[in-house]
Amino acid sequence: MDSPFHNIPHADAFRAWLQIEKGLSDNTINAYIQDLFKLAQFSDEYSGKLNPEKTDIKSLREFLHWIHDIGLSPTSQARILSGIKAYFKFLKLEEIINHNPAQLLETPRTKRKLPVVLSLQEIDALVEVIDMSKPQSQRNRAIIETLYGCGLRVSELTELKLSNLHFSEGFIRVIGKGNSERLVPIGETAMKEINNYVKYERVHVEPQKNEEDYVFLNRRGKHLTRVMVFTMIKQLVQAAGIQKTISPHTFRHSFATHMVENGADLRVVQEMLGHKSILTTEIYTHIDRHYLKETLIEYHPHGRG
Repeated sequence: MDSPFHNIPHADAFRAWLQIEKGLSDNTINAYIQDLFKLAQFSDEYSGKLNPEKTDIKSLREFLHWIHDIGLSPTSQARILSGIKAYFKFLKLEEIINHNPAQLLETPRTKRKLPVVLSLQEIDALVEVIDMSKPQSQRNRAIIETLYGCGLRVSELTELKLSNLHFSEGFIRVIGKGNSERLVPIGETAMKEINNYVKYERVHVEPQKNEEDYVFLNRRGKHLTRVMVFTMIKQLVQAAGIQKTISPHTFRHSFATHMVENGADLRVVQEMLGHKSILTTEIYTHIDRHYLKETLIEYHPHGRG
């Protein structure tokens, strides 16, 4: 079957806008274009070649029914709708269309699986199991405390620069998705562990060219990869005897959950995590409610009926 790419008006300009204006990765951009393939296929089958100027909200709703009927999951439907909304937003900004028909489309509801969260005791156990007599032990300790203490994505951790550590103000500057920058507060424990790493361990590693500013280095002087961090955490989880399935992202979930459990404002947590939408952060209120329910069952005299 021929690719419907040629049936997507202004596709090249849309791709350039996503790359230059939005700063999205190639993988994300390709996903957006693939979503438009679905809309072009739908148009070919039911109304002829895709024409954004004649597309209205009714036809887009019919398209949403179509992707539901062909068996796509609610998560896939929501992702496709996100791409469609971005496309029509671009067309409106460029004044190619006078009205954005996708603006009022509602995202299909998805059942969000609650992420795995570590308890404070489990995080402490992971830190304590690190053998401080081995190379890179202080680095690994600093990594755990930074992931948990700041709620960073693993890519944000591996890209963290010495020049972005503003410990005197109590903040670090983080480069997030789409090259967006945000200031994240950092606690005393994480600052102490990073300082110990930089002062006593990293100083003995010779950074390779263009690697001098990265905080976390391997023994060859290059900044860490995501895989290295995954592997290190997997080894610590096994050593600590923790049975949960844990990744670097688990510390981000744990950071947010513990903040919400202890009364932090959801908007503040959203800003710390770098979420564009409060809806993404709201999952941690569900985790909090789940935690409260489990606490009631465990500790209340009549909790178990």
